[in-house]
Amino acid sequence: MMTLRGPALALAAAGAICAVFLACASARADQSAWVEGFNNKVRLIGIAEPPEGSKAAYMAGVEIEMTPGFKTYWRSPGDAGGVPPEFDWSGSDNLASARVLYPAPHRLIDKAGANIGYKDRVIFPVEITPTDPAKPVTLHLKATYGVCKNICIPAEAELELGLSGQSESSAELTAALADVPKLLAAGAKPPDAATPVLSSWRIENRGGSSILVLEVTGAGEDGDVFLFSDEGLYLPMLSKKNFTEPVSVFEGDLSEGANLKELAGKDVWVTISGAKGQSESLIALPKDFIQR
Repeated sequence: MMTLRGPALALAAAGAICAVFLACASARADQSAWVEGFNNKVRLIGIAEPPEGSKAAYMAGVEIEMTPGFKTYWRSPGDAGGVPPEFDWSGSDNLASARVLYPAPHRLIDKAGANIGYKDRVIFPVEITPTDPAKPVTLHLKATYGVCKNICIPAEAELELGLSGQSESSAELTAALADVPKLLAAGAKPPDAATPVLSSWRIENRGGSSILVLEVTGAGEDGDVFLFSDEGLYLPMLSKKNFTEPVSVFEGDLSEGANLKELAGKDVWVTISGAKGQSESLIALPKDFIQR
């Protein structure tokens, strides 16, 4: 888990309040019972057709519904700190893999600073691959996530749901898949008019600082861009420096709060949340960018 900052530190001072809940019964064949916690409830839902290009057999989903005004976090919580979600599927039966997909997040600003996440409600789609495709899968999930307003309260829940290719299709889950960014190479041609793209990127040395500059096409005036490292390395939140239709320019100082030697040569995910669509590109930072 990432180092907690900001509101998460307030949580430790308050005694690390944590609630654990167990869903024991299913409300319907295609969803688990809601598990209620501090200003939120969570459940498993299924199923949906996997997105184009996926090798999964079908999709399930983790749905978190919060009291209005409360938020939960993306896979990187942002500069103000927080609790990124963690999903443990190890207790499942006939499950070869479960890959969680993240809907395009939002920049959330409050007195503590800037976070990356979701307000009120989110569904995390999950690509499900059975060990034996001829048999049903029983999902058993131990989920850890943060639910926050003025301070952050970590929540834990255990959920169980039986699924097969014959389970009832979920319209909610199918709709949630539309919010998952499309995977595109940097500089790729947009697949449609709604999908923003990372047109180009570079690192500029300004007064000893290494500035990551991203040019994004088609995100719209209110579009946003977020960074993530699979290795859990800290990456700054970006600032929009210019917008001239259809191109937005975002910048972030890699020298601020990060270990540049650790970042050199590493892969970084660039997630774009646009006015009408979303995309995600993987870039590789140069090994020698510190000297540039």
